[in-house]
Amino acid sequence: MNVVIVSGDLLDQPMDVIVNAWNRNAIPWWLLIPKGVSGAIKRRAGTGPFQELAKMGTIPLGGAVLTSAGNLPFKAIIHVAGIDLKWRSSEASVRDSVKNALAIAEEKGIASVAFPLVGAGSGGADAATVERWMLEEFERSSYSGEVRLVRFEPK
Repeated sequence: MNVVIVSGDLLDQPMDVIVNAWNRNAIPWWLLIPKGVSGAIKRRAGTGPFQELAKMGTIPLGGAVLTSAGNLPFKAIIHVAGIDLKWRSSEASVRDSVKNALAIAEEKGIASVAFPLVGAGSGGADAATVERWMLEEFERSSYSGEVRLVRFEPK
C-alpha cells in the first residue's frame, strides 16, 4: 500500500473513493445538521448518499458501508461509524473504521481511497493521536491500493 499524507480538502482529492466519518446511523440523517466531512459532502454531493445510508439501518461502531457519491466526482463513498451515540470516538472505533473501510476497498477492487482524520473532528479525539492510530492500521492492512490521509486545511 502506498500511503500519502496531505493537507487540504478531502473532497478535492483525485481519488476513486473518499471516506466519510459518519455516526452509527441511529438518528435519521434528515434530523441532523451534519458538520465537518459529512456537512461538506451533503452540500456538494446532495442528499442521495445519505438517503442510501438511511436504508442501511444502524451501523455497528467501527463499521463501514458503501454508497454512491451523489454529485461528487468519486466512484463511491465509504461511510464509517467512527463515533458513538454520545458523539465521541475511541481508539477502537477509529481503528475498526479504518480496517473495515479498507476491507471494503479491497473487496470492491477500489484503486485509491482518501481518508479524513476519523474521530478527530466531531468525535473529539486528538488529531495527532488519531493519525498515529490510522497509520498503524494502514500498515496492518493487506489493501494494495493508494491511500491518502487528508489533514483538513480550509481554502
